[in-house]
Amino acid sequence: MSRREIDSEQRYVTRLHHRLDELRAREAERLEQALSQVETGHQALLERDVTATRCRERITRLDAAENGLCFGRLDLADGERRYVGRLGMLDENADREPLLIDWRAPAARPFYTATGISPQGVRRRRHIRTSGRTVTGVQDELLTPDAAADPEGLTGEAALLAALNADRTGRMSDIVETIQAEQDRVVRAPRAGVLVVQGGPGTGKTAVALHRVAYLLYTHRERLERSVVLLVGPNPLFLRYVGEVLPSLGETSVLPATVAELYPGVAADGTESPEAAEVKGRASMAEVVAAAVRDRQRAPEDGLEVVHDGETVRLEREVCLRARDRARATGLPHNRARPVFVRLVIDALARRIAERITASVLDGVPVEEIDGAIDGAIDGPEEGPLVLFDEDDVEGIRRELRGDPGVRAAIDALWPRLTPQRLLSDLYASPGRLASAAPDLTPAERALLLREPGSPWTPADVPLLDEAAELLGEDDRAARAAAEAEHRERIALAQEALDVSYGSRSTDAESEEEAELLSAHDLLDARRLAERHEETDHRTPAERAAADRTWAFGHVVVDEAQELSAMDWRLLMRRCPSRSMTLVGDVAQTGSPAGASSWREVLAPYVGDRWKLERLEVNYRTPAEIAEVAAGVSAASGAPCDPPRAVRSTGTRPWRTRVAPDDLPAAVAALAAEEAAAVGEGRLGVIVPTARLEEVGRAVSAAVPGTETGRDARLESTVVVLDAARAKGLEFDSVLVVEPERIMTDAPRGPNDLYVALTRATRRLGVVHTGGLPAALAGLRPRRADAGTGR
Repeated sequence: MSRREIDSEQRYVTRLHHRLDELRAREAERLEQALSQVETGHQALLERDVTATRCRERITRLDAAENGLCFGRLDLADGERRYVGRLGMLDENADREPLLIDWRAPAARPFYTATGISPQGVRRRRHIRTSGRTVTGVQDELLTPDAAADPEGLTGEAALLAALNADRTGRMSDIVETIQAEQDRVVRAPRAGVLVVQGGPGTGKTAVALHRVAYLLYTHRERLERSVVLLVGPNPLFLRYVGEVLPSLGETSVLPATVAELYPGVAADGTESPEAAEVKGRASMAEVVAAAVRDRQRAPEDGLEVVHDGETVRLEREVCLRARDRARATGLPHNRARPVFVRLVIDALARRIAERITASVLDGVPVEEIDGAIDGAIDGPEEGPLVLFDEDDVEGIRRELRGDPGVRAAIDALWPRLTPQRLLSDLYASPGRLASAAPDLTPAERALLLREPGSPWTPADVPLLDEAAELLGEDDRAARAAAEAEHRERIALAQEALDVSYGSRSTDAESEEEAELLSAHDLLDARRLAERHEETDHRTPAERAAADRTWAFGHVVVDEAQELSAMDWRLLMRRCPSRSMTLVGDVAQTGSPAGASSWREVLAPYVGDRWKLERLEVNYRTPAEIAEVAAGVSAASGAPCDPPRAVRSTGTRPWRTRVAPDDLPAAVAALAAEEAAAVGEGRLGVIVPTARLEEVGRAVSAAVPGTETGRDARLESTVVVLDAARAKGLEFDSVLVVEPERIMTDAPRGPNDLYVALTRATRRLGVVHTGGLPAALAGLRPRRADAGTGR
């Protein structure tokens, strides 16, 4: 492209940046004015905080647009010209003509979807490359009839390939400049309902999901900023990897989390066997938790005996059963139904005590009549022989019983107040409780769940804790009563202050001017004054959502969704009652034993057939040389989906090398040092069987200082050593896959794990092994250094 064209675009981009600076300065001034307000009224303070928050959000979006502000231009057939960029800007000096169109706006869509076959009114599409505020190049696509020869051609091929061939940085970048037509279709799909995006490795499904979040926030900002978008990832490492994409697009109203982080107050950082996690992830565990709750609502075979005032008082099992059934019949969760059970049992005990006193006085009264009075305590009012006691007398006995520690302890044993943590901890610690709550599990499966009290919670426990929380509920009457008492006290203190103000007013008649002055007691009543001193919650909606287990999110995005268990899905569906969800994944890459084999299996219990499937079928990331190898592994494993079509080639073929078993750590370390030098500023991933992660990680760290390993990896170094589970969703310039045969055999879905490992590379792939290779990898060329050895 001529220098003249670049200079022309530079002048326009400079103009856009000047406008960006003006908008940023204006928002900064508005923020300063809002913060400088000195009004102390409750409403004024609230309005000030709202204004300041909105100004900060707009400044954040303007700051995010600084890099790559304008990246495209559309020249329409009718002569109109549209510049496309990261946000929309108007020229206030020219009848508010658009200077720049937000990439999410309908007017910008042809930039991503126009083709020679369907130009959509576009004559020319120009891609503008910038570095900071400097235009470094332009590329034009003429959408003429001649351009229709390749209907599947890439949009902005040069810009796309430049992005794909760039060094990895350890963080995912946005693809706003290079979104392809099939990806744009997913990004702009309607918000309502469940959208499933099935895409193989390299199709950009994660980036598409993140850009869809930005698009939905653009089209439904008020609703989604208030209700928050939840972004669920497979592990913290993945969330760190994608963590800069949405901020780079100016969007912050998103809560990123793993399922393990969705139960506030619980740190689920424990570990357990894959077999135990698989059992906990089964849908049948919902009934196990429900049965564990029912088992804590007891009616003893021998009835209930309590000692009160030195006397033993007994209730028959039938009386306890009726009290339990009445409490259950309320339909309330366990803890909220407990007061009903306690009231019925206390009432029955009080009447039993009254009966004994009555019986000692009314000699000769038939026992059947006395028993009828006890039945009435459970089944409803009934005439009985308690002629010596009126209701006030019985209520006095009830108060004594409620205050008796022994009585309270006896009732707690029948219907205890439970937390989800206590329920599960007690269940896991007791073979008897497990056998009662989970009779359909085998003894070996129940043994997997046994553990000592106080053991750390694991990610697979979180959905069970959430299930328990739903079934147990919270008896918040005491908290509400305390809050109400505090509110009344605040009003009383405010009234005292107003009384003091009124009593201190001037009564000197010589100053009429002073007598006309307004005081606090003239303008406020006690309630309004108290409200001004209530604490304001300054947390963002996302921060409040993170702390609230019952928060209903406006939209939920799940990446690597195929990895979630049936119990994980129960938790997520509770978080999104509107069922507005975007689910992204690839069932051919399912590695978790509790993960999905099909999307229908996942969704049928919640939405039936009312969900939409979109497929991404082009592999932009993985070179054809590597994609061909991975496709062989996928086919050999019987994967249900066809691998995506690769569109780029590097000319570098994957290789293999065999080493002696004892030499494996040292050999991998030496190869890692060579590959790290080869990728320069890029990134190397060493993917190993989980059982050898620590051993190989130590060796590589010794050879390449700064190497990150396993759970502690932050993707900030050139080399990282991971197992396949933690490598999911990541990408590296070069990948070494160590012991592929063992990766396949060590896990229930090992072939899928190997497929994941092989498809993380964007340039180079090497395989290191000590024994045989999976048949699909047997055709790999020997590494050049091994070619003469026959290895």
